[in-house]
Amino acid sequence: MDVSVKRGDVFFADLSPVVGSEQGGNRPVLIIQNNVGNHYSPTVIVAAITSKIQKPKMPTHVGLRAKQDGVERNSVILLEQIRTIDKQRLQARVTALSSTKMAAVDRALAISVGLVSLPKPKTYNKNQQQRA
Repeated sequence: MDVSVKRGDVFFADLSPVVGSEQGGNRPVLIIQNNVGNHYSPTVIVAAITSKIQKPKMPTHVGLRAKQDGVERNSVILLEQIRTIDKQRLQARVTALSSTKMAAVDRALAISVGLVSLPKPKTYNKNQQQRA
């Protein structure tokens, strides 16, 4: 299957087989690899997407809204669940994300791979009250 793939595209892909806590099965994935690699390589780098949005919100998560972002259901891009797959695993193209949404993806991806540091959480002693 010779498929045109661009950074920011969402495809369905077969991520099986998996081991342990890896996201698997037929699911949407976001293409995060650069377009030169997408053009010349037989593989692509993707981030798994889940519609199980009760997962804890992490700085490596980016939300997608069904109508606004072109996906079937409200979902979350899991930038801590990235992997390289062969293009043969790609199935139907779903949508392409906006540049605004991809800017949020870039921030979450930078956190995921350690290109930026997160601020340390505040610690409080017993006599202090946590302020919201």
